Amino acid sequence: MDRWHYLGLLGACLLVTLPLEWGLGARVYRRAARLAVAAAPAVVVFGGWDLLAHAHGHWTFSDRYTLGIRLFGLPVEEWLFFLVVPVCTVLTYEALGCVLYRRRQRVRSGASAGEAERA
Repeated sequence: MDRWHYLGLLGACLLVTLPLEWGLGARVYRRAARLAVAAAPAVVVFGGWDLLAHAHGHWTFSDRYTLGIRLFGLPVEEWLFFLVVPVCTVLTYEALGCVLYRRRQRVRSGASAGEAERA
């Protein structure tokens, strides 16, 4: 079971933020190309960083907590981390933007500041 911990944690991150897509209308998954552009720098920069650090022996990855599948020497879970974290971040950012936009619209449409605070 330990081998699934890292992957399970990534899955939990996605599950926790997934309702933001539908519940708050973030529309991140519907714009896959934009999401890929947002996530690509993290994959390239941090993936490169990890490859370099791992090659120089600065850190290692425990086979106990990973599946053992490696891509360019790094566990597949590590590559997924560089995708999942930006996706969850963009999803959270967009959802917050939707909430704030709706709040501003209510205030502009004449609702009192107190009503907008409660909404």
